[in-house]
Amino acid sequence: MGMHRPRPARLKNFLYVGKYHYSLCFVTKARTRAFDSGELASAAIGQILKTCELEKFVVLAYCVMPDHVHLVLGGASDRSDLRRCVKLIKQRVECVARREFHVHRLWQKGYYEHVLRSRYAIEDAIRYVLENPVPAGLARRAGEYPFSGSQSPVARTSEIHHP
Repeated sequence: MGMHRPRPARLKNFLYVGKYHYSLCFVTKARTRAFDSGELASAAIGQILKTCELEKFVVLAYCVMPDHVHLVLGGASDRSDLRRCVKLIKQRVECVARREFHVHRLWQKGYYEHVLRSRYAIEDAIRYVLENPVPAGLARRAGEYPFSGSQSPVARTSEIHHP
């Protein structure tokens, strides 16, 4: 039986609402390689982009790896609620996985997140996410992996709030 790891803790006294930037990672249950299916990986990207648009987040970078997902998101509104957005992303991707791909219990509980407090931290996070497939042997260089990308130029990160 595997070692149980507690859910990652959230920052105390920080609401995760507003024009903040975040680096996120969601892991599949038992590290199952659910996203080896290109169709499921593409469907996940579609759900992520749609949900972020509805929830007022800009997707600065995304990468759907075989057993986890990396995102760099920026709140586009004073009401952008990260916890709500993440909950909806995970629910919607899981719903598609169950309905169309017969994958049950897709996600591990919780998620990992870092609040990005400077332009440099945001740029580093974007680079990390886009280059993630290279050391994993899934691409020779950033930009070649079909399940990673960016919805927005980094130029939009000039309006950064610091917690």
